[in-house]
Amino acid sequence: MNRKIIAIPSALPGGLDAGMGMHFGHCEIYTIAEVEDGKITSVRTLPPIAHQQGGCLAPVNYLAGEGVNVLLAGGMGMRPLMGFNQAGVEVYFAGNFPTVGQAVQAFMEGRLPAFTPEHSCGGH
Repeated sequence: MNRKIIAIPSALPGGLDAGMGMHFGHCEIYTIAEVEDGKITSVRTLPPIAHQQGGCLAPVNYLAGEGVNVLLAGGMGMRPLMGFNQAGVEVYFAGNFPTVGQAVQAFMEGRLPAFTPEHSCGGH
């Protein structure tokens, strides 16, 4: 596995033991996990930004600008999903996992499905 920078919407305070934030655009904080060769090499947090500047695509551009190339989410609307696809960010459905660490582990094991319109939660 090559190097991946994974963003996971999280409950405060973030980190691998934090609960999953089920909607990427309205989370309390993002946990950023860097993974290389099947191992987590670093974990940090990133504060969310408001939707006002750029609407639903503001968080998409923000995360892509931070080098994120994978997003694990429980829910999002179609506009941001299309934005992530256009930005080259892979999006996976991780809404079945209670903690960030469990979602990241499932991703590393190849157990997460690609996020599809069926996972969408409407407008944003």
